[in-house]
Amino acid sequence: MKYPAGGGRRWLLLILTGSLALSCVSGPPSDPDDLCSIFHQKRGWYRAAQHSTQRWGVPEAVQLAIIHQESRFIAGARPPRTRILWIFPGPRPSSAYGYGQILDGTWEEYRRSVGRSGAERDDFGDVTDFIGWYAESAHRRADVPKNDAGVLYLAYHEGVGGYSRGSHREKPWLGKVARKVSSRAARYQAQYDGCRERLDRKRFLGLF
Repeated sequence: MKYPAGGGRRWLLLILTGSLALSCVSGPPSDPDDLCSIFHQKRGWYRAAQHSTQRWGVPEAVQLAIIHQESRFIAGARPPRTRILWIFPGPRPSSAYGYGQILDGTWEEYRRSVGRSGAERDDFGDVTDFIGWYAESAHRRADVPKNDAGVLYLAYHEGVGGYSRGSHREKPWLGKVARKVSSRAARYQAQYDGCRERLDRKRFLGLF
């Protein structure tokens, strides 16, 4: 194929730009039930979760258990639309969006609080930082343990004010979900304990 003068370079630039854009698209991990597999596959996620842990003190396993529950690691997740006359799609029940299913108002509060106006709910690193920030607030305001995934999830779902008022006690189904999140976090932690040294070694060697 022949190109006009300079056309080849422009074509190559378009290819490289397109390849970079595709490389930034991050789908769900192939095995969402195995934390080691997730971090081996998603190197940027591993670094992001570690950074949030170092900044806010929320274990990586807890962060990912919450994200798994909220979105199954789907970046653009939203709650399903309501139905009009059981047929036609209606409005969504809330503005929840992204890896953490975070409401518009809560996200804006986070961005103002930490000074990150460009943070996005479909960016995994931004969401892990958000979870750490939220846990810090829940711990400070309602004495929620940062390493207790079940209790933290209750505060995450109900809001710190709602949790403090005991709104979760009126929702038996939510208690079941929180126990599921707690169980997943424990399983993730056991997996992480078995592979963390290997992950850290690869990162230190620049292979990860």
